[in-house]
Amino acid sequence: MPLTEPLMLSIDPLMLSIEPLMLLIISLTFMVAGMVKGVTGMGLPTVTLAILTVVWDLPTAMALLLIPSFCTNLWQAFSGGEMGAIVRRCWAFLLPATFLIPLGGVSLSFIDTSFLSSLLGVVLVSYAAISLCGLRLVIDDDKQRWAGPVCGAVNGVLTGMTGSFVVPGVLYLQGVGFNRTQLIQAMGMLFTLSTLALGISLSGNALLSEQQMMLSAWGLIPAIAGMLIGQRIRNRLSESLFRSVFFTSLLLLGGYILVSALL
Repeated sequence: MPLTEPLMLSIDPLMLSIEPLMLLIISLTFMVAGMVKGVTGMGLPTVTLAILTVVWDLPTAMALLLIPSFCTNLWQAFSGGEMGAIVRRCWAFLLPATFLIPLGGVSLSFIDTSFLSSLLGVVLVSYAAISLCGLRLVIDDDKQRWAGPVCGAVNGVLTGMTGSFVVPGVLYLQGVGFNRTQLIQAMGMLFTLSTLALGISLSGNALLSEQQMMLSAWGLIPAIAGMLIGQRIRNRLSESLFRSVFFTSLLLLGGYILVSALL
């Protein structure tokens, strides 16, 4: 079934009516996504897109993630006290990763959403497979001079086209040698800037409605609740086990999105 047709709700995704089932789906999605973020420090936009594109089309899913993603990542971006060091080290990556999002976003107006959904599926499957295999880039200082702008540009365009911030952005940040605290804060900065630019891109392409923003705001409370639960889980559960379950689930969801978009 094409993802431009809702799987569970027979509604026009750009003319959303607020119904109990819709609010339940959004609440549960952001609760789960928040839990993942609470445990791993990332994953809220990725999980949100993976689940919501099974229900609605890709531009709608992108619109719904904006407020929870921005608010939770803004919190993360200012936690850690390493912002100055991260900016000095990664500005050549962060600038194109942010400012090229509208370039990718233009595609939402003229490229079939089934193709963009299949691209999202490829991104999710690739990211999950790389993570499950334990592969990690190692980018020394000399390579960062050109790898930063290149990875940032690719990340920005893909974010505009799919709403996903992770490939190759997270792989790049993992590869430059940050410690755990710096890495989590750097991902928060990337996701915050990317969410802001994505919102501007969707609005500029007339793909962001007031009603979608209301539903996005609704998702903030369960997202924060999920984060708090995830942080408690992190203290009791092996993070490696949780990450294995998370990336396996992401692999399956990405595969489902890809196959559904191609059928």
